[in-house]
Amino acid sequence: MNKASIYILRIGLAITFLWIGILILKEPGVWSGYVNPWAIKFLPSSLEHVMTGTAVLDIIIGALLLFDFFTWPAALVGTFHLLLVLAVSGITDITVRDIGLLGGTIAMLFENQPEFLKKKFIGKESKTQVD
Repeated sequence: MNKASIYILRIGLAITFLWIGILILKEPGVWSGYVNPWAIKFLPSSLEHVMTGTAVLDIIIGALLLFDFFTWPAALVGTFHLLLVLAVSGITDITVRDIGLLGGTIAMLFENQPEFLKKKFIGKESKTQVD
């Protein structure tokens, strides 16, 4: 990806995570309605507390992406968070946006891999090319 496209993707993801986090913080009870009843049994706390925690997580992910700080870990946590949201909420008119966000966080993972991962994968490619 070129620098402009990854920059635009990172900022777009950051704004979305921040915005959703703020919206959930303002009205966690409204957003808790998107959690499927079967998932509520597995929650460690009340649904409203879990939604507040989700909002804080979204805001942290958004801030890290916005400031380009710990971008890879933010994208990794964001990816797993979105997978969990899709699992407990299902595909609805609200969560369908999470599919696009998931694609964006996965792209950020590949674009911002730590050096040790790049070397590991590049090393494997070199070995297979020699064989």
